[in-house]
Amino acid sequence: MAQKPSIPRGTRDFAPEVMIRREYIFNTIKKVFKKYGYAPLETPSMEKLSVLTGKYGEEGDRLIFKILNNGDFLSKAKPENLNDSKKLSFDISERALRYDLTVPFARFVVMNQGKLTFPFKRYQIQPVWRADKPQKGRYREFYQCDADVVGSDSLIYEAEFISVFDEALTNLGLPGFSILVNNRKILSGYAEVVGHADKLTSICIAIDKLDKIGEEKVKGELVNRGIDETAADQLFQIIGFGGNNREKIAFLKEKLASSEIGMEGVSEMEGVLDYFENFQLGNGTVEFNLELARGLDYYTGTIFEVKAHNVQIGSICGGGRYADLTGVFGVKGLSGVGISFGADRIYDVMEALDLFQGIESSPLKVLLVNFEKDLVPTYLKILSSLRAAGISCELYPKSIKLGKQFAYADKKSIPFTLVVGADEAEKGLIKLKNMESGVEEILSLDQVILRMKFSYMENNNYDNIIISPMIPIIPRDYEIYSLKNKRDNSAISRIYLLKNTLSKAWLIVGENNLKYPISKKNGEATKRLVDNFINPISLIYQDISKSNFYISSYLIVNEDVEFDKDFANRIEFEHKIRLIRSGELANVLKIPNANLDKLFSQLSTK
Repeated sequence: MAQKPSIPRGTRDFAPEVMIRREYIFNTIKKVFKKYGYAPLETPSMEKLSVLTGKYGEEGDRLIFKILNNGDFLSKAKPENLNDSKKLSFDISERALRYDLTVPFARFVVMNQGKLTFPFKRYQIQPVWRADKPQKGRYREFYQCDADVVGSDSLIYEAEFISVFDEALTNLGLPGFSILVNNRKILSGYAEVVGHADKLTSICIAIDKLDKIGEEKVKGELVNRGIDETAADQLFQIIGFGGNNREKIAFLKEKLASSEIGMEGVSEMEGVLDYFENFQLGNGTVEFNLELARGLDYYTGTIFEVKAHNVQIGSICGGGRYADLTGVFGVKGLSGVGISFGADRIYDVMEALDLFQGIESSPLKVLLVNFEKDLVPTYLKILSSLRAAGISCELYPKSIKLGKQFAYADKKSIPFTLVVGADEAEKGLIKLKNMESGVEEILSLDQVILRMKFSYMENNNYDNIIISPMIPIIPRDYEIYSLKNKRDNSAISRIYLLKNTLSKAWLIVGENNLKYPISKKNGEATKRLVDNFINPISLIYQDISKSNFYISSYLIVNEDVEFDKDFANRIEFEHKIRLIRSGELANVLKIPNANLDKLFSQLSTK
């Protein structure tokens, strides 16, 4: 009897449509990391067990996945340890799967300190493993997206990380989330003022469970850990204080006045909030949370946690400052601070809030229907042209019934199909079908390419589009803008708009054409093209007569500029640039007039 296949509890397979969404999350976070100056890093999936243990606290150590030694591992076990599972684990296991990305990062820094420039900033997106009990939002294998900076104790980095949380999650479309902050020195202050300075770890472990088990059970756990009821009540009087962030600062300055380390934590927390006031805030809220007590032993300063609103799933991000994490590896005094995005929980939040709408579920934009076997060479040339223009596409491998090929496109969520029969091939035409609307058009290959580049614009109501100025060095008297998605600030179909500031004319270009203003070979010619917008006929004739453009460019010509249609047709044929009146744009681009008006109303404000 064949074995029924299965996977271990707490792990998952990811189908292509899920991976597309996951990659969207990873890439959105990665873009923000890069914007803040963090460089990529990878470390091995397994580390020496001695590197990992003792860094995550009592409970964290129990959740480390240990790897059995090769061969007869029990033969090397000490007889006296056979009945002690904790001691035995070190006899039979020298390696473990990484629990997080921060400790391996610290190990990397120590091993490579002579090669690094400090402060050293890195981001890392890799899986981690924890022997936790699987449940909704809690997995045994999951990805973390980390950013850390080591070699500086500046509180600017804490304030910056709050901004990183906010920008990344806002770009992912989360409508609301709380960025919780506290300081481990403040927690030490709690322990001192309630008379149990030696019980800091016990206090942190217990308070960290407050959301899960409630106040009474946390008090019971504190008592079980040797903290008297009076001290527990006093602790809850402190962490239960309400008010805004500044009021909490003032409250703690009074309550922790007798604790030097507690007051140091309050001062640091005040400094972080002061710095962050200079950053812009998106959809997040920043809360100084007196209950926040992340139960990891290596945090020594600021600690972070992020929770999404309207979803019961626990924290989706976390992090904190560690004063001397590298000290256990022999390098003292390297302070650092880091954060981690829980990509798997973020995925669950986005799915629960239906935030994946508008994200393409297929990597393919076009299916070229295999209509006739004899036309395969023609189809392959079309594929080559589409791909050269940056359009993802594929050819159906066999010439079978059209209905089956269209059904294939539907099942794979491919938005467009192309049909080329013998008649179309002879005339150089292609039938383009929008699989969602069913609308069909007969177009040239250049027109198909143009339509694909602008397909995002055809169905968008512009509520999620912004017109963003770009920064590169540009010729005099024109501005360059990109159309971007508000959700993730990504360029839409690589479409850009060049605006002449004198004539107020617009040139809509695709990505290929944008190369020319910054190309040494074509830069001066393009500069003249843009500077002389007001007389487009002569400048096109003079300056780009030898350019090899696709028709991914329109020159929107002012109504008072005269040109003859035959000349315009020749310009289009020879130079792949179409001259059109502004009134013709909606029809040519197949964009509803209302949407076009909305687009240009945004443009007119720039």
